[in-house]
Amino acid sequence: MHALVFRLLAFVLFGAISLQFASASEAAEPALTPAQDQAVIAAANKQLRAFGGKQPIPGVYVAIYMPDKAPYIKSIGLANMKTKAPFQIHDRFRIGSNTKTFVVTVLLQLQDEHLLSVDDPISKFDIGIRVPNGDHITIRQLAEMRSGLFEAYNSKRFQELQFKPVMHISPEEMIGWAVSHKPLFPPGARWNYCNTNYLILGRIIEVVTHDTVGNQIRKRLIEKLGLTETVFPDTVSMPTPYAHGYDTNAKGNWDDVSELVPPSITWAAGAMISTVPDMARWVKAYVSGTTNSAKSQRDRLQCPPIAANTKMAFGMGVGSSAGWYGYTGGLPGYHTAAYYLPEKDITVIAFVTAQREKPFPGAANCIARDISRIITPKNVMFADAPSEAPH
Repeated sequence: MHALVFRLLAFVLFGAISLQFASASEAAEPALTPAQDQAVIAAANKQLRAFGGKQPIPGVYVAIYMPDKAPYIKSIGLANMKTKAPFQIHDRFRIGSNTKTFVVTVLLQLQDEHLLSVDDPISKFDIGIRVPNGDHITIRQLAEMRSGLFEAYNSKRFQELQFKPVMHISPEEMIGWAVSHKPLFPPGARWNYCNTNYLILGRIIEVVTHDTVGNQIRKRLIEKLGLTETVFPDTVSMPTPYAHGYDTNAKGNWDDVSELVPPSITWAAGAMISTVPDMARWVKAYVSGTTNSAKSQRDRLQCPPIAANTKMAFGMGVGSSAGWYGYTGGLPGYHTAAYYLPEKDITVIAFVTAQREKPFPGAANCIARDISRIITPKNVMFADAPSEAPH
């Protein structure tokens, strides 16, 4: 069995955004100086080595967008170890828990339409399985990771799965595995990252809209924002072109696991696929509040600290650190980070081709953090987290 840990330990973190890649003005000032460019490359390679084990992680695709400057797009390492191909602008990545940002945005739109309230108890919605204490758990608490529910992916039933490309497991079944365990704490008592929350939120969207969560994301967000390279997939196949994702085998060598996990497993908690340009457009859109009402955006961005000993905070499907807002996600083969700094209108993307989320904040986030240290030294995200993986 392939060892699988679906954790997103990140907390993470338009309006017209100038994402003019091929058409960007040649006269535009570069986003980074030559010295900054070399510093970004060095920092990325350092983290690829630190998190890679016997061999460095195969690669990371980095993007930085600044006002009135040409986008900085950098391929570091390889998108395909077999062909030795570098990353290209249209390469797809599995974005993992960045999917949750789409789910929350649909919920906020449903609130704007008076079809639900984020402070509704989840017992109000017949999702096909009873959630114990559902009268006292709200949609907001699910989205903020404060429900106290057990992690479905840590259940014995899930850990015993043998993944197959055509496997289908319903969200109700996985929720059932989770709620068969005692809650970890009373609703709202504290913060704990848990994918069960978003499996339930996906089902609430379906009950309210009488539609699939994937269709709702496509119609409400993907099509309206022109995210033409973003999908909520129905099969395990990656759309081409794509960056290959890797994991280490028993000998410490990299195996291609790009098409290992069927989408029903991750579903509303992490199934989506996207590209650097689309995710840059998306993170600015949902952080700046152009996707929903001002009232709902205030609900989203109420970001309580995740713990007393950290400055990092987490709202409804959005993390916050040092003024940056955004999200991260990890699943076999991929670790993605997409953040936006409203104060300076800067976007940073780091997509890594291996799931390396431990130690916190993980490979993609450490690279994003190191980039913020170079370009925004007064706004260094994850500053109170470890600097890199232990050697």
